Amino acid sequence: MYFIIVSVGKQELYLVRDAKVVHEYPVSTSKFGTGNKEGSNKTPLGLHRIVSKIGKNAKRGEIFKARRRIGKIAHSAGKAKEDLITTRILRLQGLERGVNKGTGIDSFARHIYIHGTPQEHLVGKPASHGCIRMKNSDIKALFEQVPRGTFVLITRM
Repeated sequence: MYFIIVSVGKQELYLVRDAKVVHEYPVSTSKFGTGNKEGSNKTPLGLHRIVSKIGKNAKRGEIFKARRRIGKIAHSAGKAKEDLITTRILRLQGLERGVNKGTGIDSFARHIYIHGTPQEHLVGKPASHGCIRMKNSDIKALFEQVPRGTFVLITRM
C-alpha cells in the first residue's frame, strides 16, 4: 500500500510503501505559502486522497485546461506567466472537515492537484498557485505507481 507525504518546508514529495520511503521527488508548492481559503492560491495542509488520475496517455508536456487535454505541448516555459498544468494530474480531495474539506476551504472545489509543469527550473522552490508541481518525468512515474484512493499528507515540516 502506498502513501504520499508532501513536505512544504523541504519542497519534497515522499512516496512511501509499506512504511518505507521508496522514492523522493522535488516539488514546488505555492509561492503564497500554506492555507486553505478559496481564492488564496495557497497550498492546503492536512490529509487528502487521490480521487482521480487524469492524462494516462498524454504526451510529456501536454497541456490541460479544466482537466482536459487541449492538444498542445508546452516545450519551454521561459517567462510564462500562466500556471500551466502538463503531462498528468492527480486530483486531490481533502479529508479533514474544517481544515481542507467544507465550504470556502475545500481542496477538491479549489482544484488542488499534483501535476506536471513546464517550469521545471522552478521545481524545488515555492512557485505554484496552490497545487503541487512536479517535473514532467516525475509526475509520469508517480502516476504509474499510485492507485486512485492513495492518501496524501501535506505538511509544513
